[in-house]
Formats: sequence, structure tokens, C-alpha cells
Amino acid sequence: MNPAESFAKLPVAPKPPLRRFHQARWDEPIIFELSSPGRRGVAVPEPGAPAVELPDAVRRAEPPKLPEMSQLHVLRHYLRLSQENLGVDLNIDVGQGTCTMKYSPKVNDRFAGMVAELHPLQPEETVQGVLELYWRLERMLAEISGMARVSLQPGSGSAAIYANIAMIRAYHASRGESHRDQVITTMFSHPSNAACAKTAGYEVITLMPDAEGLPDIEALRAAVGPRTAALMITNPEDTGIFNPRIQEFVGLVHEAGGLACYDQANANGILGITRARDAGFDLCHFNLHKTFSTPHACGGPAAGACGVSEELAPFLPGPVVGFDGETYRLETPAASIGKVRPFLGVTPNIVRAYAWIMALGAEGLRQVAETAVLNNNYLMHRILDIPGASAPWGRRRVEQVRYSWQELTEETGVHSEEIGVRAADFGVHYWTSHHPYVVPEPFTLEPTESYSKEDLDEYAAILAHVASEARSDPAFVKEAPYNQTVHKIDMTSLDDPAEWAPTWRAYVRKHLA
Repeated sequence: MNPAESFAKLPVAPKPPLRRFHQARWDEPIIFELSSPGRRGVAVPEPGAPAVELPDAVRRAEPPKLPEMSQLHVLRHYLRLSQENLGVDLNIDVGQGTCTMKYSPKVNDRFAGMVAELHPLQPEETVQGVLELYWRLERMLAEISGMARVSLQPGSGSAAIYANIAMIRAYHASRGESHRDQVITTMFSHPSNAACAKTAGYEVITLMPDAEGLPDIEALRAAVGPRTAALMITNPEDTGIFNPRIQEFVGLVHEAGGLACYDQANANGILGITRARDAGFDLCHFNLHKTFSTPHACGGPAAGACGVSEELAPFLPGPVVGFDGETYRLETPAASIGKVRPFLGVTPNIVRAYAWIMALGAEGLRQVAETAVLNNNYLMHRILDIPGASAPWGRRRVEQVRYSWQELTEETGVHSEEIGVRAADFGVHYWTSHHPYVVPEPFTLEPTESYSKEDLDEYAAILAHVASEARSDPAFVKEAPYNQTVHKIDMTSLDDPAEWAPTWRAYVRKHLA
């Protein structure tokens, strides 16, 4: 028997019931701790070399305290950090609930790289191609939302929400109705709606869910009145429940003289099926870094889009892109609220979103939504087969579900956060939910259209296994992780600003000095 035949007859190890996983663990310091005086990764001018003269007002008193490292050590540092992460390119990432994590085609990164060297102050005649792309994407999103005009100026979804509340304020002021100082939102709408309204100086009224898990319409009737500026609502909400009475909600607000603003961060399950304007909304926003596939990129850079009715178009944040049939140009709407970020928009992410939409077309966008809904309801069926898991309000959902481990916690003492940490030992994770935990012991899953049936089966099997461990050996789950780099966060200092250290230098000053 030759070696090849002998090798072919060797037994193949059976596939384990759950994927074996072990995260790389480097105990990697942060880059400032790796710095060593005098090390260089790039050539820098020698002392005395000609330099650009700067006005004294912008000249640093001393050089910036940047890390000093060789190229090799910089490369090694960031590769190690990348190996200590979970993400869609390596893992089943359905557990990022409400964030709509999906596969972002790598070819779109190449397209985005083509605009990397553009300068935001270039003359318009030198960037006609990029301006055309903006112009076309604005009109695509207008068609998808049903709105008249769109601005891509905001740098994130929350910035788009703030732009919307600023337009609402400007609109009412233009009509002499600045007395409208209340904004209505719902408990399961994104918290940025309440936060942006509060930041803008509005009183926020929050509608709680009724017995069906929907915003209480009777509470809305009681809340609207002469002081109502707007309703800011996510639909489907972060429970995954779509409000079938949404037009009635909008109508009640309009009758009171307010505006209706649609948070479409959860639009992944309704693309091509329902549109904001068709439900009567005056404003809406999209998160391009969610629904339209531009990566979250560890929290940024993001990209937002504001859509408005014809009546509100003069108030859009500017600039927007105009076209006279020959030339694309930047223009500012007549009563614009101004910029909500420097320059125009996050161009690399605009390119990615444009490429994603163009690759799919109208029919493809609808298929995205239908597949996301199918995946979500299939996963919901699998999760609800796990003893101890439940989905409050027990109805079909759109693109995500906020589940609860309350029954399992009451039986075992193991909490949702602890189950999530143990799940990371198998290379997956999940997000619990926004605080406060209106759904007890929550976990929020959103599978999107990117994942296969096999992915969803594996994910559900991992959670079922961890739930079984919680019953047989609660302490084992509580002491996790065992082969993962995550750690348990000490929450005791989170409410004490004196302990916060948003930068390395603040940490050194507060905790190491």
C-alpha cells in the first residue's frame, strides 16, 4: 500500500457537536505602554530641516506625545488586537441585536479606498464623480423612504436623529410655534431619540408598551397637545415588533400640530415593503452603517442619512448636492439648520452604501428584507425550544427579537450577562439590551440576511448548551470565560464621573499617578 492510500484510510476525527474555539490571548498592552523613546516607524525631518511656518495661534507649545514605535511593533500590536476580537468575518455575529451586523462585501472596501485621498476642500469641478455618487444615493434613499429630499451630511445615525430634531425645531420656529417644547417617544425606540431631543432642550414623554407589547395608543392620545413638537419613533421597535397602527399614531400627532419622525435604524426587515412617507411621516433617518452594509468599524466611522417631505426640505442640513443637468455642485437649502458635522459626509461609507444598493437593485433590497425576516423567525423558533428562554408578547417579529432568560435565571441564578460571557467561549456573543431592562434578563438577537440556516442552527445549539450547563453547574457558567479574552466589567465606578478616564492620559493622571 502506498503512503497516499494508507493516509486515505486513516480515521477522520468526528466533528464535535459544538465548534471547538479558543481565542488568541496576548495580554496586549495599549500602544502608549509599548512606546519607547527614540524608536521610529517612519523617517522624520532632522532638527533644523526646513519646515512650514505656522501662525503662533496654532503652533503647539511642545510636540504631541505620540507613541514611539517601529513599524514591526505597530504591525504586531494591531494584528494581536485583531486576533482578540470577535466579528462577522470570523464568527456568527447574530448577537449584536439592533445593530444590524451583516456581511459587507470586501470589494466595496476597494471602492471606498479609491476616494481615500480626496480632500474635502477640493474645488467642486475636480470631484464631479463623487458628487454624482452623492446625488444618486440621495435619490435612491428618497425612493426607498418615499421622502422628497435626503441629506447625507450627518456622520452617524445619532447625528441624523439630532439633525431631525433640529429641523423640527426650525420648522416650528418658522411658523411662530416655538411653544411646542415636548417630544414623544417610546420605551423600545432607540434611546438616541430621547437623548437627542433632551439635548436639544425638549421635554421628553416616553410611552410604555401595552399588554401586546406595542406603544400604548391611549397614552399617546393623553400626551399629544399644543405643546407637542414631534413623535420620534422606531418601527419595528427594538423588540422586533412592527406597530400595525403606525398610521394612526402619525395621524394623532398631526392632528395636534406636531411632526412625525421615523427612526429607521431597524429598516433591514422592511426594505421594499413599507416606506416612511407612505405611513405619513414627515422626517426619517437611516443608518448607512447598519441597513446599507457599511461596516460598524468598532463604533465608527458611521454614516447617517436624513429624509424629509417637500415641506421640510428647506431645513435640511447642508450642503446637499444639486445638479443642473451638466454639473454637480454643493448647495445649502434656503432655511438649512447648517452642518451637523464638518464638510459633506463620510465619503468612504457613502461609496460602500451606494455600491451595496447598486449590486442588489430594487428586487434585491426586498429580498434582503424577506430573508432577514425569515432568518429571524426561524431563529426565534429555535431559541424558544430552549427551556428557560422566552420572547415576551409571544408574537411574530420582523428582523430581531428581544428575548428573556428570566425563567432560567429564577431556576439557576445565572444571569443573561453571564450566559453571554460563557457563549463567547464558543466564539459567539450576544448583546443584552438597552438599560433599563424592561424585559427582564434580556438578550437581543438580529440575524439579518447574511447568515445561513446552518449558522443559525449552530448559534441556537450553543445557547442551548450554555443553558444546559447553567442547570447542571451554575457556578461553572458564572466563572466563565475559560478560553476567551473577554473579562467581566466592574460596574461599581460607572456612575462616578470622578473615576471615568476617557483617554490614556486621563487614566494615568487619575489612577496611576
